[in-house]
Amino acid sequence: MPPRHIPVRRIRSSADDPLLSIPQVIAELGISRATFYRWRSLRKGPASLRLPNGTIRVRRSDLDAFLAACEEPNH
Repeated sequence: MPPRHIPVRRIRSSADDPLLSIPQVIAELGISRATFYRWRSLRKGPASLRLPNGTIRVRRSDLDAFLAACEEPNH
């Protein structure tokens, strides 16, 4: 059986899209750590990723997209 092709997701350079720590994210949003983790468990907050060492990071672009989605439309 020939080897299967496994698609590889292109990872953006952290220089182009820095990874933010949880303290950086909650400071910018003005929320508690508990709120961040509650939103994360409910999949209501910004997209996050778990690094191999177990730490959680949020891409700057994902935080910006989350904030843009929270904006109310101007009438």
